[in-house]
Amino acid sequence: MSISHNFTSSADVFAWISGFINFERSQIQGKQSMHRTFRLDRMELLCDLAGRPDSCAPVIHIAGSKGKGSVTGMTAAILEAGGIKTACYASPHVSDYRERISRPNGFFEEAVYLEAGRELRELTEDLQHRTAPDAELFNPESGIGEAPTFFELFTLLFFLCARISKCDAMAVETGIGGRLDATNIVHPLVSAITPIELEHTEYLGDTIAAIAGEKAGIIKQGKPLLLSDQTPEALEVFRLRAEQSQSPLVYFPDAAELNALRIDRLNTAFTLRFKKESLFPKPLDLSLPIPGAIQACNAGLAVLTAKTAFPLIGEEAIRKGLASFRLPARFEKILEEPPLVIDGAHTAHSAALCADTFAELYGDEGILLFGCAKGKDAASMAKALLPHFSQIIITLPGTFKKSDPDEVYAVFKREAFSLDGTPEIRCVPETNRAIETALKTAAKGRLPILGTGSFYLAAEIRERILHLQV
Repeated sequence: MSISHNFTSSADVFAWISGFINFERSQIQGKQSMHRTFRLDRMELLCDLAGRPDSCAPVIHIAGSKGKGSVTGMTAAILEAGGIKTACYASPHVSDYRERISRPNGFFEEAVYLEAGRELRELTEDLQHRTAPDAELFNPESGIGEAPTFFELFTLLFFLCARISKCDAMAVETGIGGRLDATNIVHPLVSAITPIELEHTEYLGDTIAAIAGEKAGIIKQGKPLLLSDQTPEALEVFRLRAEQSQSPLVYFPDAAELNALRIDRLNTAFTLRFKKESLFPKPLDLSLPIPGAIQACNAGLAVLTAKTAFPLIGEEAIRKGLASFRLPARFEKILEEPPLVIDGAHTAHSAALCADTFAELYGDEGILLFGCAKGKDAASMAKALLPHFSQIIITLPGTFKKSDPDEVYAVFKREAFSLDGTPEIRCVPETNRAIETALKTAAKGRLPILGTGSFYLAAEIRERILHLQV
């Protein structure tokens, strides 16, 4: 394997890709712009130029609003435990870009990232010499073209890593949406979709049905569709699209059931029973090292997905894969004393599930450290979180996305007005100072802390705590 003379580490590769304009940082606004920023024809050409690394191994494709990262990672872990060398593509990362492009048991070797980065840079340099009509896709002056986006190049880097490392399978999570997502050039063995919520409405639409329509874009002709529990509006969209695509639909609530759920501060244990004995003749007793009922649901869908795509996957691989699964910032306990848990919940439903789990394990008198980006439904999250904490600290969730802590603070104060026993609410905009304030307050009162509202805030807390422990 040749090594790039220009890149000396995977960090160099990711720094170079980050120099491309990411739509998350762009000034493009509105749904009409989505069709210009997200272009599958441009991604198809990039993969053609790279020799179609997206076809180097069978693919499992996963979309949804919440839980898709967990389902992707769990599916990959199950396959790996079953002897199927698997590449996993998920987002966002918390501490290291390599979290997005990895193996279930850790990162790829540095040489893999370096070789993939070298191939990718050579490809992008070649774009400058393309002739029409291909060149128009990458030339802003053509009126239809743009430079490749961060996510397109990052997705291609993943496919290149999977090919270079000779993986046997790929578990691929979509970014935003599905229909126009850069990952949607794959031809998967199966597609899986987790629950749908109102999210990224500026790009995907402002109704559950509209968002489900975008997610349904990953359904492929004749390939099975595996669905987690859905609202009636979303389920109707998926049923219709599956029928149009002649795709066998397996709805998890109809196919299986979870029983004997047991949650403690470190684990979730449950029994999974499939209603078709042809899948597994007897219930599976399973556990995973992440607390939360929602994680049991995610695991159930992951088991169904892995078994449908690779029917020879057995019970031992499922048990071993789930038991070994780790994912940063999914109800992750990063400090023992005071107990400090971080979670990337950033919708009303996920915030409610997170708060319920935290209260069940740590009580209702803890400290909430909260921050969210502008455009998020802070009011709904506040309603879900407020009853479970005695003290709340509002802060900035890092600097990657725009945020207004003063506005979020005002929302929490307003929503708390009607509560009995209103918690103490403070605004500490500077993130590191907010973390220090939470730690000092927790130490004095021997209180647990939950940091949530944004993956970016979870990342800031994680980095700060790890720095203190060095």
